[in-house]
Amino acid sequence: MQNAQTHILLVEDDAVLSEVIGRNLQARHYRVDMAHDGLTALEFLRDNTFDLIFLDIDLPGHTGWEVLRIASREGFLPACITEGLRQVMPVVVLSAVRVSLERLTEFQLLAYLPKPFPMETLLRFASQAAIRSPSPPRKII
Repeated sequence: MQNAQTHILLVEDDAVLSEVIGRNLQARHYRVDMAHDGLTALEFLRDNTFDLIFLDIDLPGHTGWEVLRIASREGFLPACITEGLRQVMPVVVLSAVRVSLERLTEFQLLAYLPKPFPMETLLRFASQAAIRSPSPPRKII
């Protein structure tokens, strides 16, 4: 079962939306960790390797942008993937507010999904992550 090898981090502070997304991903046998704030998201990133991250921007603790900056500075972001002709981080930003093109360009993200979004679109990103080879386990020294 290829999906069971795909490790996804879902960072969403809306409990209902987080539950709906998490259940949809788990029903398709993805390994899903869920964080409801920026600090918890950073803890997960420090301790795990993820194939895909769904990241809300408006979070308590740290914004999604701050999570990306801190994780990047500390070296805990997933390795970039080739998407077409460009290298991108396997991060899909979820946001109810309009995200500037400048922000998206700054981080070279896989995608931006404005809320509300069709669940099928989110699941398509998970499916594409499952097709890519799974991340090797992180070595703990």
